[in-house]
Amino acid sequence: MPPLTVTLPDPAATEALAARLAARARRGDAILLEGPLGAGKSTLARAFLRAASGDPRLEVPSPTFTLVQGYDLPAGPAFHFDLWRLDGPADLAELGWDEAREGIVLVEWPDRLGALRPADALTISLAPGKSDESRIATLAGWPGRLGDLQ
Repeated sequence: MPPLTVTLPDPAATEALAARLAARARRGDAILLEGPLGAGKSTLARAFLRAASGDPRLEVPSPTFTLVQGYDLPAGPAFHFDLWRLDGPADLAELGWDEAREGIVLVEWPDRLGALRPADALTISLAPGKSDESRIATLAGWPGRLGDLQ
């Protein structure tokens, strides 16, 4: 299946995309968030977790310094990883990567995963759009699960 490109004109559109993805996510899924600083990776992850929890006010702190944050969601556990500060995959065992893979994982800076990058992951590449608030999201993976996403 070719990648799907979605134009996100504002943060509300990013939140809506995250909610549609949260409705499709299941245990064992990995969602890899790529893009430069400020592209909206944390915004998408935060909106995903809020939608998956059913709580629009869920506190979702950035895991930039803690490296991983865990959440108990109705569909099971989810883990938000920010690997910006990691040198590579050697440090992932210490963060509980193998256990986290039993739930849903959202990973910012997935290039740090190296050989641990899940082959069946949904990869979302985010890029700045034409305005300060707009983004372009390119989604690849999850065959058969993204067809009516737009």
